[in-house]
Amino acid sequence: MAGPGAGSPEGRPLSAAARLDWLRLIRSENIGPVTFFRLLEHFGTVEAALRGAPEMARRGGRQRPIRIQPHAEAAAEFEKLEKFGGRLLAACEPDYPAPLRAIHDPPPVLTVMGHAGLLTREIVAIVGARNASANGRRFARNLAAELGQAGVVVASGLARGIDAEAHAGALESGTVAVVAGGIDVPYPTENRSLYEKIAALGAIVAEQPLGTVPQARHFPRRNRIISGLSQGVVVVEATRRSGSLITARQALDQGRDVFAVPGTPLDPRAQGPNDLIKNGAILIEGAKDILDELRSRRPQRITEPKGLDFSEKPAASLPESEVEAARPEILSRLGPSPVDVDELLRQCQVSPAILATVLLELELAGRLERSAGGRVALVAGL
Repeated sequence: MAGPGAGSPEGRPLSAAARLDWLRLIRSENIGPVTFFRLLEHFGTVEAALRGAPEMARRGGRQRPIRIQPHAEAAAEFEKLEKFGGRLLAACEPDYPAPLRAIHDPPPVLTVMGHAGLLTREIVAIVGARNASANGRRFARNLAAELGQAGVVVASGLARGIDAEAHAGALESGTVAVVAGGIDVPYPTENRSLYEKIAALGAIVAEQPLGTVPQARHFPRRNRIISGLSQGVVVVEATRRSGSLITARQALDQGRDVFAVPGTPLDPRAQGPNDLIKNGAILIEGAKDILDELRSRRPQRITEPKGLDFSEKPAASLPESEVEAARPEILSRLGPSPVDVDELLRQCQVSPAILATVLLELELAGRLERSAGGRVALVAGL
């Protein structure tokens, strides 16, 4: 997968025109973060990907052309963002947070309001139950304040309960709210006052366009940004079905530390953290436990995976006759049940580049979906 550096973790600034191209590509039909970077790897530049994606979708079996966002729409979004007081960060740029850039599916663009410099500092996320106990709320607020006093930025999701208390505790020292909708949509509305304080003193971050009202599907995507920004994730209270545990699982997948606050077995809100501790999470009783762990690992900074490079390069050159011959062979081995990409490669006896190209064609056509662990499946009903 192509990545956001230019041969180095610092990345490179984009021109205004290139930034609009990045925005256009990620706002186009059937293009999510993983597909975005696969297109960039295949075509070499975002500009070339914008031109070439419709034809790839047609080769993947798309009957009508996919919609590429028009330049005027991207320019209007960018202008609206600037008027609102926000800014756009592309994943290849120096100000984009390096730990987030290192995950499997970083947002190609982020919208940020407030003090974007907080995103480049050491961050710890605090998450937990919306219907938190009084003790849980007090613990989260005090923990955030103590981390802030030690120079750590606290991130969370602006939800009611533990999230809100964590933000409140870290307001003066620095806090980052990652929202599921647009950065201009305070959610939940009861946290509007807190949202306004964070916008003034901290930073608000979103992947979705301005004006987006959060839907259920947006929250898992939001959660992987919370964990991706952070060196570690603290779970204060959470039931076994809590969305906070999704954030914890994503943190583990991203190679981050997971910290958990133990609680009484009599409280269902303690089940999530207690289960995490049973499965290897770091038990904490205060900020010192987190700080000691971070200091012990500070030499092992999270960096971008080896080989990520966003420097412009020529598009991939593959013999079309070989790709054409491989398409039916690959398609015949795909079905509604996920299959490992490495197993497809073994069975189809094609080059990795050809397999990647055919899978990308199917993705753009809306016929393929990817699941965790590098597995792919055909979309049911198509």
